[in-house]
Amino acid sequence: MIGPTAIGKTSLSLQLAQHFKTEIISADSRQFFKEMHIGTAAPSKQELAEAKHHFIHHKSIHDQYSVGSFERDALQKLDNLFKTHDIIIMVGGSGLYVDTVTKGLDHFPDIEPNIRENLNKQFKDEGLESLQKQLQDLDETSYNSIAIDNPHRIIRALEICIGTGKSYSSFLNKNKTQRNFETITVGLTAERETIYNRINQRVDIMIKEGLLKEVETLIPYKNLNALNTVGYKEIFKYFDGEWTLDFAISEIKKNTRRFAKRQLTWFNKNEDTLWFDYKIDINSIINTINNKINYDKS
Repeated sequence: MIGPTAIGKTSLSLQLAQHFKTEIISADSRQFFKEMHIGTAAPSKQELAEAKHHFIHHKSIHDQYSVGSFERDALQKLDNLFKTHDIIIMVGGSGLYVDTVTKGLDHFPDIEPNIRENLNKQFKDEGLESLQKQLQDLDETSYNSIAIDNPHRIIRALEICIGTGKSYSSFLNKNKTQRNFETITVGLTAERETIYNRINQRVDIMIKEGLLKEVETLIPYKNLNALNTVGYKEIFKYFDGEWTLDFAISEIKKNTRRFAKRQLTWFNKNEDTLWFDYKIDINSIINTINNKINYDKS
């Protein structure tokens, strides 16, 4: 199950898991880290109790955990779960992490290490904006689809562009490993204004629930990659005295809206997705899934 942030994926995944009497695999990379709860909108204790979840708060921000590691762990978990369940629910807003489980990782050529070193130096000396502009010039497709506020993702794309003379996006979706399971992709969506309003409301709720206190406890670790993400980096600037609280909150809302736009760009690449309005009756989705399963079996 996919969809932009704040669209209601957690609620729907719980209803589907309960209906199909199954378990949930989270493919939201920000919710992997146990120190990050409020700012990632991780499921509550009550929600976690309604259906068994996997890959929620199973790592620390101090751990190195790559998309390749998630692919390995998730496939192992799926092998075990399919022994006792016919259907498993996977939910998340991290398109790359969803695709790596359902389709497999893309394979890239080896790149000279000095290219990454130079890009890291450029990031340190000139800032993230210079890398963003360079990626937009070299590979606009990737610029419009990857998390451009994540320097590691941008540097990875740039080193492929520079090292091969080809776009990073040209290496995607080539020679993927076949999976031993079938995937039905369900997407939740809404009008853009509705999505943005839901995002703004969610951020306000996060603040009321104690986002500032959560971020304050993480100040000593603010340079870790896991914390260079929306909802945390803005509040760090508030605590550093660079921004007022009101401005930091407005930036969280703005950056989350941008993130949602990139999510939709990524998800819309999959032409097989079954899209539903976020307010649709759950039975319509269940019937569609059952019909799809029965059709594939026939």
